[in-house]
Amino acid sequence: MAVVDQKLPSDNKGWSFFKLPFRQSGNSTSTNTTSSSSSAVSDRHQNPSNQQVEGSNLHGSNSVSSVARSFLPARRRLKLDPANKLYFPYEPGKQVRSAIKIKNTSKSYVAFKFQTTAPKSCFMRPPGAILAPGESLIATVFKFVEQPEINEKPMYQKSRDKFKIISLKVKGEMDYVPELFDELKDQVAAEQILRVVFLNPERSDAALEKLKRQLAEADAAVAASKKPPEDAGPRIIGEGLVIDEWKERRERYLAKQQVEGVDSV
Repeated sequence: MAVVDQKLPSDNKGWSFFKLPFRQSGNSTSTNTTSSSSSAVSDRHQNPSNQQVEGSNLHGSNSVSSVARSFLPARRRLKLDPANKLYFPYEPGKQVRSAIKIKNTSKSYVAFKFQTTAPKSCFMRPPGAILAPGESLIATVFKFVEQPEINEKPMYQKSRDKFKIISLKVKGEMDYVPELFDELKDQVAAEQILRVVFLNPERSDAALEKLKRQLAEADAAVAASKKPPEDAGPRIIGEGLVIDEWKERRERYLAKQQVEGVDSV
């Protein structure tokens, strides 16, 4: 799914509700306005309680603050590390990896999903998941780096590719399916847009060292998930008797043969 950057309109139409509905002109209008303002001031001096009531009514009827709050971004449910970039080693003609730590900082279960502007050259592992409150994981992002054109110098700090992480609050622990975001699309929030940044693999810096640590941690987590459960040893039945599985199967087989022999007679 393509990520489209939204730009504010140049004609400032979104702020039109803050403009005055009309402009007063003419001497008569100015005189009336001045006289009414003077009477209002004198009335406030004579009766201070009216000033308090009038002020409270003004604040109660003023909806600018509520409208402004509606334009504020929704509170983020996830904490990302790195916060707004994905670092890749610059190795043209190869598939390289990046890593990002995602932590659920909310008090509810949260599903997240990756989106990218370059689906043909990038994929994520996992592409999405559901995190419990306080749970975190390190996602790995794979990207194929194109060969530079002739006489083109490596551009370590520039790339047109972008990623976006979206989130969705879910009721509880459940299996992750991408269709969740289609069914509850009205409740989906955009967490962050991540810009791709290439690093020179031959020059060590803090970002590259951190990337290596996160990739090692991600690989260890994947290996641990694929590892079969440890054998708890032979089963103990009854009063501490150790039953060999082969012996148990043989006893069942002999018992079955005896039953079939009796039935045939």
